[in-house]
Amino acid sequence: MHMSNMTAFSSAGNRSPRTWSVGTLTYSAAGLVVLFLWLLWGDFAWSMRDRSVPNVLQILFKQHGVSDTLTGLLLSSLPSALGMLIGPVVSYKSDRCRSRWGRRIPFLMVPVPVAFLSMLGLAFSPQIGSWLDQILGTHSFGLNISVVFSLGLFWTLFELASVVANAVFGGLINDVVPQIVVGRFFGLFRAFSLIAGIVFNYWLFGYAETHYFWIFVGIGLLYGVGFTLMCLNVKEGEYPPVTETIDNHATTALFKIKSYFKECYGNPFYRTYFIATTLMGIATTPFNLYSVYYSKSIGMKLGMYGECLAMTYVISLVLAYPLGAMADRFHPLRITIVSVALYAMAMLWGALYTNNVSTFAVALIAHGVLSGTLFTASASLGQRLLLRERFAELSSAGGIIFSLVSMSLAPSLGVLLDLSRHNYRYTFHVGFVISVAAMAALLLLHRKFIKLGGVKNFLPPR
Repeated sequence: MHMSNMTAFSSAGNRSPRTWSVGTLTYSAAGLVVLFLWLLWGDFAWSMRDRSVPNVLQILFKQHGVSDTLTGLLLSSLPSALGMLIGPVVSYKSDRCRSRWGRRIPFLMVPVPVAFLSMLGLAFSPQIGSWLDQILGTHSFGLNISVVFSLGLFWTLFELASVVANAVFGGLINDVVPQIVVGRFFGLFRAFSLIAGIVFNYWLFGYAETHYFWIFVGIGLLYGVGFTLMCLNVKEGEYPPVTETIDNHATTALFKIKSYFKECYGNPFYRTYFIATTLMGIATTPFNLYSVYYSKSIGMKLGMYGECLAMTYVISLVLAYPLGAMADRFHPLRITIVSVALYAMAMLWGALYTNNVSTFAVALIAHGVLSGTLFTASASLGQRLLLRERFAELSSAGGIIFSLVSMSLAPSLGVLLDLSRHNYRYTFHVGFVISVAAMAALLLLHRKFIKLGGVKNFLPPR
């Protein structure tokens, strides 16, 4: 049964079962469950991909002599640059796309084979690098550089696919999930993502150094099949025709770009939202980006590191749905402010007391649980604060700011760590400072939110 056909029907005694609506879509309880299951299955496949590739790449980079600075450039700055250049274009086109498959599904299906093939390329990169080194002969820069070149090439292709999908996946959820249950949905969303993290870190990550080939191939197949099935089974509703001034009057690319920036950045509420969510989003980057290196520098075995991460995911799994329900009841903005404050306290503790394997394990678990709390609490923030008709476009505008900041943060932090002879404790210091700045920006955003109607009467600016 298609999602768009799941409408309410009369039952005995003229009583109709409860239904949930979003746009032209109406779901019965059974229809809502089916929708959730397909979206959550797609998220599980997505999360297995995202939780495996960057961490295994860190191991391969270290094996082939990649510096902290180059690691930051490849794992953070490169994705941010691609997101800044491609994300707004894809989001803009998706918001205005009208096809028999909807406006999101076409943009989600196209990157799937690219992501799968790029994971195969990562799996074969040591062999490709060795082959390239032999072909170049005396002109080769060495085996390690050849392998890193191959890893960087396929990582770039992987991120291209990720950027396209990321640009519209949130838009799909915004279009097909009723807003009244979106917080609880994101709680379940987070839970499935955590299950993926538990599976990978507890059972697979300990083998990353020796069995990376099968990890890449296996998770590539899981993602390719799982995400495709989700796209084929989730149906979008009908959308109103595009009538915006950009489409009616824009005759040049320059005019469209100017109109895009005016519509997205012209309102002070959205500017504050973009700054607050950017700071919140990058607060966890310093420790996340170098946590594997940090664990090795302090003497923690890779297996223990994976077990600690798995423990954080188990704790976060228990918290995921209640946090989503709290976001629905009290509003995600308020829960997010509290979450950022708790994360700042964890970063301060890590900066002051992490000096051995035991204290690092505590800091790692605290970071994992509280960063997870932050992401779960804020997951539905865009759905509750951004204008629905231009959701993907406004999200991409925030993504531009996030990308610019991330592109600067990662290599700057890498240079700091290289100059400090890899004193990874600085990741806690930087995380604390950014968290405090994020909390201040979120409080300002809350003030503007109250002026626009607050929890009961809020209407996003047009």
